[in-house]
Amino acid sequence: MASDLNSVTLVGRLTRDAELKYSTNGTAIARFSIANTQSRKSGDQWTEESHFFDAVLLGRRADALQRYLSKGQQVVVLGTLQQNRWQDKQTGQNRSKVEILVNDIQLVGSRPGGGQNQGGYSNQGGGYNQNSTQGGGFNNQGPAPVDDGFDDDIPF
Repeated sequence: MASDLNSVTLVGRLTRDAELKYSTNGTAIARFSIANTQSRKSGDQWTEESHFFDAVLLGRRADALQRYLSKGQQVVVLGTLQQNRWQDKQTGQNRSKVEILVNDIQLVGSRPGGGQNQGGYSNQGGGYNQNSTQGGGFNNQGPAPVDDGFDDDIPF
């Protein structure tokens, strides 16, 4: 009998800052929402359609990354879908919600309009600080020359 596959890979931007809470046993739980925009051709014009996905990250990584998971940050998320079911306390109706249980997350690029620290991480956490430049964040000057003290002639 073949087993089922439950795997999600998603690239998008966070729609809000991650909310960090702790379970009764102390496990960190970071919840956030990701917007994924697809371009589609409709006749002669291209249109953009956005989809929104709720995600949850558990454990030490949730605790460590929560401060970097802020609105506008682009992320790559790998995980599985999980369905939560409950009964509405007010109406008594059965409800459900599907969310991404994050197994791995990568921060990509920088937040648009993120203030003075537009390069991603702050230096306080041992990450990196990259100043934003005009033209997509790349410096067009090329690499700086390096004088490493070695002669260019190879002796063999």
